[in-house]
Amino acid sequence: MNTGVGGMPLSVAAREAFLAEPHIASLAVEAGAGRAPMTVPVWYDYSPGGEIRFLTDGDSLKAKLIAKAGRFAVLVQRASPTYRYVSVEGPVIRSGPTTLEDLTRISGRYLPPDAVDGYVAGSDLNVLVTFRMRPERWLSADLGSLG
Repeated sequence: MNTGVGGMPLSVAAREAFLAEPHIASLAVEAGAGRAPMTVPVWYDYSPGGEIRFLTDGDSLKAKLIAKAGRFAVLVQRASPTYRYVSVEGPVIRSGPTTLEDLTRISGRYLPPDAVDGYVAGSDLNVLVTFRMRPERWLSADLGSLG
């Protein structure tokens, strides 16, 4: 399902291509009764038609809430004209220890090439967990030029 809130909904190909770009995602997960969802920024990886992957400290509140809820949502957006966003929600299909490949791939989307090796070497793979989510529900829109 691709429903836009204002503006024009993106085509399947356009929303998947936009999500595949290296935006900082806002991740949201249920935080419990009487609380708003926990929302935090994350680096992630996505290829069209695939799953969303992100990693975090396995002892973090975020990891604990996702493990309990069994699902999460991410929102990526572009604030410059044309304003565009894609939001996806779905179940965790797998979680487990972060591999060197996961860490290198995700950090390589966000860091300059000459900084990736140092970042990876300074990370403790023993505490990181990678979550994988299959997008189930989509919201997207291109609101056109704001200028």
